[in-house]
Amino acid sequence: MSTSHVATPRSAGRKSAMPVVSEAKPEARPGLIAAAAAQPAQRQPAGPETKRLMVAEAAYYRAEKRGFAPGGELQDWVEAEAQMETLLGN
Repeated sequence: MSTSHVATPRSAGRKSAMPVVSEAKPEARPGLIAAAAAQPAQRQPAGPETKRLMVAEAAYYRAEKRGFAPGGELQDWVEAEAQMETLLGN
């Protein structure tokens, strides 16, 4: 059975819920890195795709700290990989 939404006086003026992107500093944003570091005792081994995403996130934050100036991308990535190795204990 298919149902459709009918606007009622209570719902007619409401806007649909849209996700809000936080303008908080990177340290305050919940990301993969923060999730991995939050509770080390309960961590499960990260798969290769999760590790790659964590390295990408860490590299992004490194690039952001240096103002996204060109030429440091490789160094950002290498340092991010080392950070994740330490964080994940691999």
